[in-house]
Amino acid sequence: MCATAMAHAQMTLRGLKLAAQFLTRLPVPPVDDFSSLDLSRSAAWFPLVGAVVGAIVALLVFASIHTSAPLAAVLGVLAWVWLTGALHLDGLADLADALGASHRDPQRFLAVLADPHIGTFGVVSIVLLLMLKAAALSMLTAGTLFALPLVLAWARLGTLAWSRWLKPLKEGQGERFAWQLPLSWIVFWTVLLLVVSALIAPALCLAPLVIAAWGAWLKARLGGMTGDCLGAGVEVTEAALLLMVVLTSGAVPHLL
Repeated sequence: MCATAMAHAQMTLRGLKLAAQFLTRLPVPPVDDFSSLDLSRSAAWFPLVGAVVGAIVALLVFASIHTSAPLAAVLGVLAWVWLTGALHLDGLADLADALGASHRDPQRFLAVLADPHIGTFGVVSIVLLLMLKAAALSMLTAGTLFALPLVLAWARLGTLAWSRWLKPLKEGQGERFAWQLPLSWIVFWTVLLLVVSALIAPALCLAPLVIAAWGAWLKARLGGMTGDCLGAGVEVTEAALLLMVVLTSGAVPHLL
């Protein structure tokens, strides 16, 4: 029994390290000899890794918010981008370029999506999104700031839902996460995050609707998903949920 429990714990730790290695720049012991199955199963820990990154960003902003809220927000965004290695921003830029240049031609869309170079649409999407995040962070109070871990956790839960729901448009990271991921993990994280959100930031209980909306848009517009679509979805979900927290926290003055 003890040997079985130890083996299970080692497998859990391996999956958590692999998830952190894939999603962040956090100094975790590297996992080198992993398979596609290991990578797919590690996605079960994506929401937890997101919460850790969000907690680090929140602590940094909290530590400097009393000096200058705008400066604290910029530092928070810089840390946010560095900790995630701009992984999801890259997906957002690629998707924006592909949508802007494809003119609804599916083959052209996939060709532009595979191009490693970034275009005007990609640059603009990144700049606008980072500006939005910085502005939102600067408006959060010290109390509502700690909803940030939930925002990042919900966004990464979205990748689990989208990869289960939508068919892959091509081989890649999105296709790898679409299999060997038990539905029970999505249910577990959804219930847990709903409970915690209801206690800390009730507005985030609408997160499943945001996640569903992005999935519905991908299905209607593209007919499926890719790894870039998942990354873009993380960024869009983070921005939307962050705005929800700001708008319901009383930080935005009412206009007469």
